[in-house]
Amino acid sequence: MDKSKNKNFANTASRISAIASSVMDLHVRIALQEVDREKRRLISGGIFIAIGGILLMIVLISVHIISFFTLSKFNNWSNEHNLLLIIFVDLILSGLSLKLGGKLVKGPYLPQTLEGLGKTTKAVLGKK
Repeated sequence: MDKSKNKNFANTASRISAIASSVMDLHVRIALQEVDREKRRLISGGIFIAIGGILLMIVLISVHIISFFTLSKFNNWSNEHNLLLIIFVDLILSGLSLKLGGKLVKGPYLPQTLEGLGKTTKAVLGKK
């Protein structure tokens, strides 16, 4: 009797692992299909993001130096207060940049991807 329970458990475990493997294989194939379709868009987008990031870093360093000297010249605050003001402005600008970047990264997805994710989520949650 004990061997039969172990055999049933082994069969069940192998079936579950086969299903999981099949689902992962399906998702990998769909993801590769999506990347192949959108390869040009992804590569050009990555290049433009890199160029923009490098140029933005150079400009921001220049603006920081100029704004620090300008603040030091026109107010009576200490250097620490001037730096805190610059940091606060940077924090606001970085938050806006991250929000805008997050919206721009969202893209159209293949219907198979959305359908596969929906089916997998329903199967995992036990819904029909």
